[in-house]
Amino acid sequence: MANFSKVSVASDARTELHNKLSLTGAEISINNLPAGACVPFVHAHKHNEEIYTVLSGRGSAVIDGETISLTAGDWLRISPVAKRQFFAAKDTAISFVCIQVKENSLEGYTNDDAII
Repeated sequence: MANFSKVSVASDARTELHNKLSLTGAEISINNLPAGACVPFVHAHKHNEEIYTVLSGRGSAVIDGETISLTAGDWLRISPVAKRQFFAAKDTAISFVCIQVKENSLEGYTNDDAII
């Protein structure tokens, strides 16, 4: 078995990579909302913080009642307990990646964890 996994993805509404890449420490999804659409639910988490990056387009996130504008190149970290929902702008789609990891689980950064 190889020590890596590679997959190509289409531009589906949502692609979850945990099974496709056999992930064991993070959950990653690629999300594409058409203009005027939204994630159809508000949610929070028990243990996982979420890190989002906007790949293209514009939109917003409502986090604990506060509206945050989002555009390509933005990064956003949300604590587990925060209630969140994502929206595409009325006139343009938005594409973003969501990375979920257990809050406070990082034990070392690249320089500390790397073996050279």
